[in-house]
Amino acid sequence: MRRLLGAAAVIAVATTLTACAGGDDGDDRPHIVVTTNILGDVVANTVGDAARVTTLMRPNADPHSFEISAREAAMMRDADLLVSNGLGLEEGLQRHLDKAAEAGVETYVAGEQIDVLDYSDGEAEGTPDPHFWADPARMRDVVDGLEAAAADIDGIDDQLVEQAAAAYQAELENLDQEMTDSFASIPEQHRSLVTNHHVFGYLADRFGFRVVGAVIPGGTTLAAPSAADLRDLSEAIEQADVPTIFAESSQPDRLIQVLADEAGVDVDVSELFTESLTEKGQGADTYLTMMRANTERITSGLSEPTD
Repeated sequence: MRRLLGAAAVIAVATTLTACAGGDDGDDRPHIVVTTNILGDVVANTVGDAARVTTLMRPNADPHSFEISAREAAMMRDADLLVSNGLGLEEGLQRHLDKAAEAGVETYVAGEQIDVLDYSDGEAEGTPDPHFWADPARMRDVVDGLEAAAADIDGIDDQLVEQAAAAYQAELENLDQEMTDSFASIPEQHRSLVTNHHVFGYLADRFGFRVVGAVIPGGTTLAAPSAADLRDLSEAIEQADVPTIFAESSQPDRLIQVLADEAGVDVDVSELFTESLTEKGQGADTYLTMMRANTERITSGLSEPTD
């Protein structure tokens, strides 16, 4: 019998957007604009009070396809620093990122600061995987580079940046250790991951999991599975004796239905927060709470014996 683990739904809220003109009375701190909400949280924690941070992507949005207004595009071009994920993640935003860079805006591309992995299978095989935040060690590399980029902004208090970044690095180090300890409890034969699309390659690489497959074969939610993809996934699930499949919090029902009706697979499905933060109090309102929630659900789901 299929079970749905975790929160039944995750409700998105709008991330507060700083007005590009007249909306920051008396606030003359440098302005950092960030594309995704996961990075937005990381940036805010890294720079602390040294800068004001605007995040463009609303909670629970899809980083592959979210769009922005003309006012927000202008904000990008006026930023003191523009921070993006890179590696092809922000597909719907790329033209605005390119225009801002052409206009001379200082940019920080997080994906350029890490040891990049390529997708190992599916339609995206051989192309860079942009989902590096699943590995807290790589996120520490991102914070290192971000601290340096922020300190170079004209007029910023680099001592405030240094203090905030050091405190956040300590939290990331604690997170890494918590994840290491938790995953160590999963039996070796159950350390296999199946998701609705490829988002955990970096987690698997860092913590010794096997990525069995994904319902959506590409690295983006804009792709779609074929009947052959589903048959192959069904066989892989059965061969690996996978007890739980993990779905993004916004799409668990769709995943269950696809597997049950088209692939003939009957397994537990656990919701994870993969590509977006949530509203406060809804389970993943910061990068740290998101990763801790996912760690608990992965550990619980893969530690359960199969029937």
